[in-house]
Amino acid sequence: MTAADPRTGSCLGLSKSGFHRLAYTEWGGPQAGHAAFCVHGLTRNGRDFDVLAGALAERGLKVACPDVVGRGRSDRLSDPAGYGYPQYLADMNALIARLDVPWLDWIGTSMGGLIGMMMAAQPNTPLRRLVVNDVGPFIPVAALRRIGDYVGRDPRFAGLDAAEAYFREVHRPFGALTDPQWRRLTEHSVVSAGDGYRLAYDPAIATPFQVEELKDVDLWPVWEAIDIPVLVLRGADSDLLLSETAAEMATRGPRAEIVEIPGCGHAPALMDERQIALVRDWLLAEAP
Repeated sequence: MTAADPRTGSCLGLSKSGFHRLAYTEWGGPQAGHAAFCVHGLTRNGRDFDVLAGALAERGLKVACPDVVGRGRSDRLSDPAGYGYPQYLADMNALIARLDVPWLDWIGTSMGGLIGMMMAAQPNTPLRRLVVNDVGPFIPVAALRRIGDYVGRDPRFAGLDAAEAYFREVHRPFGALTDPQWRRLTEHSVVSAGDGYRLAYDPAIATPFQVEELKDVDLWPVWEAIDIPVLVLRGADSDLLLSETAAEMATRGPRAEIVEIPGCGHAPALMDERQIALVRDWLLAEAP
């Protein structure tokens, strides 16, 4: 086994309804001193970062890619009301304790970026650097409605080809993935269901979207509380991280470095070598 080979593990999280298992994939040598977490978007899972995590591990980093509760191999909550950022923050803290790392870098896509922002804003945060992939402290309601149109659905697929066609449509804004990348993404995004497949997440994660009236999300106070270096990646066609929001992120709070990624919307998949290089080089340039 090399540093670029993944290992799977789990730790226990605790919610109001009891304990649950939080699964993660770990890359890199156990003695690596430079640690990083890669945290996925709302309906995704930690295997989205296989290519990026492998590339970081080859450069000496220890990388953990969790499946946020209700997604991937992690347990589902018996009480759907528990799906929310307080629980996600508590679970990430449990994983940090499980891996026993004194500090870490954070790469977060969409929801994972918001979790990272909230972690970074805490006093005495263990985060040293933060990469935020296509999300910010202001999220327009139109983008939330678009996400709400597909999150929580529970479709069935007769085979992997049908599942892949679904993901190619729903995640078209990820950008120009190769055929093998789409197939690998599909294989890690479904689970067996009788004579076919279903999505590898709990449809109840849609509970926060099931309100009478969705509203813009304003997290500028969180952003203003961050005091570590931040790199923001924005899909050039993103409807979730608006260009004006990204520009404001460069002048407020941590005064992030902003890089726009052409050819994709919400959110860059971080599987392209150029995107990987952006993240890798920025992290290593700031390494102690």
